[in-house]
Amino acid sequence: MLQNVAVALLDGVNPFELGVVCEVFGTDRSDDGLPVYDFAVASAEGPVLRMNSGFSLHVEHGLERLERADLIAVPAGQSYASRAFPPELLDALRRGVDRGARVLSVCSGAFVLAAAGLLDDRRCAVHWKHAKELARQYPRVAVEPDVLYVDEDPVITSAGTAAGIDACLHLVRKEQGSEVANKIARRMVVPPHRDGGQAQYIERPLPHSEADTIGEVLAWMERHLDEEVTVEQLAARAHMSPRTFARRFQQETGTTPYRWVLRQRVLLAQRLLEATDETMDTIAGRTGFGNAATLRHHFVRAVGTTPNAYRRTFRGPEAAA
Repeated sequence: MLQNVAVALLDGVNPFELGVVCEVFGTDRSDDGLPVYDFAVASAEGPVLRMNSGFSLHVEHGLERLERADLIAVPAGQSYASRAFPPELLDALRRGVDRGARVLSVCSGAFVLAAAGLLDDRRCAVHWKHAKELARQYPRVAVEPDVLYVDEDPVITSAGTAAGIDACLHLVRKEQGSEVANKIARRMVVPPHRDGGQAQYIERPLPHSEADTIGEVLAWMERHLDEEVTVEQLAARAHMSPRTFARRFQQETGTTPYRWVLRQRVLLAQRLLEATDETMDTIAGRTGFGNAATLRHHFVRAVGTTPNAYRRTFRGPEAAA
C-alpha cells in the first residue's frame, strides 16, 4: 500500500517540481474522504538547502527518513545534469528499491536515479532538453525523450514540470484507483489522466483556427467509445483529409487514433470495474470491446492483470463476477 512518502532533496532543488510532489502527497484532503499520506521531505545535504529561485529551505529530516518510505520521490534541481550526488543518497535509494519501495523522479531528478544505477536496462522519461545528455552519461539507460512519464515498476520517471503531476496521479490511480486520483486532480484543478505515452509538446502547424483542430474530435471520441469508427469518419468530422488527420493526431497526442481509443477504453473499463457491479459482458459493451474475452485480452496487455483481479483489488473478492 502507498502510505508513507518521502522526498529526497538536494541543494538547488526546483520549487515547482518539489511542490508537485508536496501537493499530490503532502496535502491533507481527508475532508473529501481521501487518504492522508505520512509525508516528509528529507535533505541529503544538511538542514538548510538553497532553492533554485533565490531562497532557502529548512529541512527537519535527514536521509534516515527515507528508510521507512513506500515511495521516495526525487524532484528536479539546478545543474543535476552535471553535478555529483552524495553517495549516502544513492545508497539510500538502492536500499529502498531492494526492500520493495518505489522511487519516482521529476524531470532532471532522473539523473539521481541513473547515478544510483536504478535506471540501468530500464526505459525512462526526462525533460526533452536533458534526454541526449542523460543517454550520453548513462548508455545503459533507454531514454524516451518524447513521453510524459514511464512506469518501470518500481521505478517511475517523468518529464518536465507538469508531467510530474501526471506521474504522481498515475501512481495514485494504480495503487488506490481512479476515484481517488480523480478527486485529487479535481482539487488541484488539473486533468485527471494523461497517458504516459503522450507527447511532451505539441507541434501544431500554423495558421491555426478553431475549425482546424482535433480537440472537438477527441471529446466526441471519448463520448462514443462503444462505437466503431474509422479514420475516414473521424477525419470528416475534423474537416480534414484522412492523411492530414492521421498526421495531426500523431502530432497532438503522440499516438495513433487506434491506440488512443484503446487506451481510453481500458481507462473506462477500470472506472467501471472500480465503481459498479456490472458484468464483464456489460462493461465490454459499454467500452467498445464487444465481449468479455476481448475485454480481458486488451485489459491484461494494458494493465498487467485480469479485469476480475483488478476488481477484487479495489472492491473485494465478493465483487468479482
